[in-house]
Amino acid sequence: MIELVNLKGKLMEQCRAYVQQRIETSRQAMEAAQESANSESKSSAGDKYETGRAMAQIERDRYAQQLDAALMLEQELNRINTEKEYTTVQPGSLVTTNRGVFFISISAGKLSVNKTEVFAVSPVSPIGVALAGRLAGDQLMFNKMIYDIQRVV
Repeated sequence: MIELVNLKGKLMEQCRAYVQQRIETSRQAMEAAQESANSESKSSAGDKYETGRAMAQIERDRYAQQLDAALMLEQELNRINTEKEYTTVQPGSLVTTNRGVFFISISAGKLSVNKTEVFAVSPVSPIGVALAGRLAGDQLMFNKMIYDIQRVV
C-alpha cells in the first residue's frame, strides 16, 4: 500500500504543476492584454481607439476568469489528503478498475508515473460522479461499459 500512497503523492505533484502552469499562463496573458489596453494610443479616429481599448479589456477579463478558475483548482487540490488510504471512492482516492486507474482530484487528464498511466478526474466529472462512494468489488455501468472496481486506496 505504501507504493500506492507514493503514487498518489507523485500524481498530486503533477496536478499541482498542471495548475501552476495554468495560473502562470493566465497571469501572463492577462498582463499582456492589460498592457495592450494601456498602450492603445488615441488616434484621429476616436471610435477606433475606444474599440481597441474595449476589446483589450474584454480579453483581459476573459484571462482573469481563467485565472480565477485555476486558483479554484488549486484550492481543490489543497483540500485533498493523499496520505490517507480510502475504502470508498472520494476526493484523494486512487481507483483501479478493469478500464484504467483514476485519481479523484481535478480534471487534469492523463498523467504518467513510472510508466503507470492514470486519469486525473474531478469528483464532479461524469466518471467521478459515477465512481463516488463505491467500494472495491463494486461494478458500475458508465457510457455503456462495465467498470469493475478492483481497488480503492
